[in-house]
Amino acid sequence: MRLQLYVLKTVATRILGAALILMSILQILDLLDVTTDILDRGLGVAGVAYYAALRLPRLFEQIAPIAVLAGGLFAFSQLARESAVVAMRASGVSGYRIVGMAVPAAVAVMLLDALCGQVLAPRADPTLADWWKNTTPAAERKAPDPRTFRAGPDLVIGANASADGRQINNIIVFRRDAKGILIEKVEAPMARYQGGAWTLDQPKTTRLTGDLAQTSTAATTTWPTALKPQDVQGLFGEDAMPTAASARRALENGGSDRPESFYATHLQAAFASPFVSLVMLLLSAPVALANFRSGQGAVLLTTGLAAGLLFLVANGMLTALGESGALSPLLAVWAAPAIFGALAVRTFLALEG
Repeated sequence: MRLQLYVLKTVATRILGAALILMSILQILDLLDVTTDILDRGLGVAGVAYYAALRLPRLFEQIAPIAVLAGGLFAFSQLARESAVVAMRASGVSGYRIVGMAVPAAVAVMLLDALCGQVLAPRADPTLADWWKNTTPAAERKAPDPRTFRAGPDLVIGANASADGRQINNIIVFRRDAKGILIEKVEAPMARYQGGAWTLDQPKTTRLTGDLAQTSTAATTTWPTALKPQDVQGLFGEDAMPTAASARRALENGGSDRPESFYATHLQAAFASPFVSLVMLLLSAPVALANFRSGQGAVLLTTGLAAGLLFLVANGMLTALGESGALSPLLAVWAAPAIFGALAVRTFLALEG
């Protein structure tokens, strides 16, 4: 038990240190762009801290895999240099068990990465966007561009939406039949989400029948759609990445403004992304079995770092191909982790003998 805690502590502290350093660098670079604007708005140091806190989930998503790779390389190289690995193997502890002792550290990063990507960041992003918009000086404010998206069979145009996604202003809904032919146009100054359903205020409905167009008005009317406030937040947000839940809803006739392949890829990526950290640990594991006296350690350190960076590039390229529909979403998301994970295991097996 003490041996397992020693290995786990060594790997976990190195991963934590790498994560703190990487997050600090990204946070500083991010704040360099916005600190002047925050201070000019009279928000002071508290405003800078508030901005930095809301950015933390997204920053952790970016650095989690690299932190595991860097932490794993540092930890395993230290164990190898101190001959701790040699001593453990001489006492009957296999290399597989040594790596297994470090796995809980990677699993912790995986869980935190999933928490940030699927829970914390989707809540922090709209809050940050709304705060930034409300604190912008009146002279610098610009009217947002209307957003066009699909909501099931309907095509929708909305001028803007509230921060909580429960209200869409100046909305136009184009309804089509099963053949895609326009049959109805509904215009309303506001759409409100209450009681689990959308209500259009003062709608003006134009029904199209052949060459005839009939117009009618009402005080309110129900808008039958699977659209949720979370979907509206994503559709009207700035480059918001869909979560697993929002991607699934988009595929099930919820709100979407991109091809089906985009949401199918992100649905798969929501489950695959946390495993990137585990692959990074596997890529760093061969360093534990390196002989640093012969120069093998430096070679494996460089190879592990290069393999990790190449993995991130390949994974990003395949994901982009999946989003565009050029590649199956399943293959686009899982191919790189499977290939690089297998290569890492193969290298470790060769060194373990």
